[in-house]
Amino acid sequence: MASIVERVEGRACVLRGSDIDTDRIIPARFLRCVTFDGLGEHAFEDDREQAKGDHPLDDERFAGASILVVGENFGCGSSREHAPQSLQRFGFQAFVGASFAEIFAGNCTALGLPCITLEPNDLEALMDSVTLDPSQQVVVDLVARNLTYKGGSLPAGVRDGTRKALLEGTWNATRVLLEAGDSIDTRAATIPYVAGFGAA
Repeated sequence: MASIVERVEGRACVLRGSDIDTDRIIPARFLRCVTFDGLGEHAFEDDREQAKGDHPLDDERFAGASILVVGENFGCGSSREHAPQSLQRFGFQAFVGASFAEIFAGNCTALGLPCITLEPNDLEALMDSVTLDPSQQVVVDLVARNLTYKGGSLPAGVRDGTRKALLEGTWNATRVLLEAGDSIDTRAATIPYVAGFGAA
């Protein structure tokens, strides 16, 4: 994924319901993994099994969707990073909802995944539209702070700090550290206990 995230464009998948927690997004038995590889296939595994093929993630109309449209307080419950990791590996690059649990949203930002909010009436209109026409393109535009779809353009909520990090690429902590390598070395050389560490 590119470090700078200005917009996400693609088809959407609608997942209705409020207070969908991280235990449902990725069941606890998958937390024993050493890496996050392969988590995507287990996203909502228990819910999908219980739905017997009638879950949005198994609906062929939504296959290949890159934007997940959800309800209120999505990602509540435990703080497991595995939840957004599994959804990203399933193919989602952005989330749109009424509200998001704070830790879940923070974990998404750390992966470069925007979580934007819509007013309740706007969200319902988007959900209905995508359900009727899943082939339409949906655009999440962080620069303009809006979402466009077949029904028009909607104002999108996103925290200033989150938006700044995504637009500047500073959400990627590893990239920030690598780019600051020379500055870190220079500063470390001025600190006596660091500069002398390991000296014979």
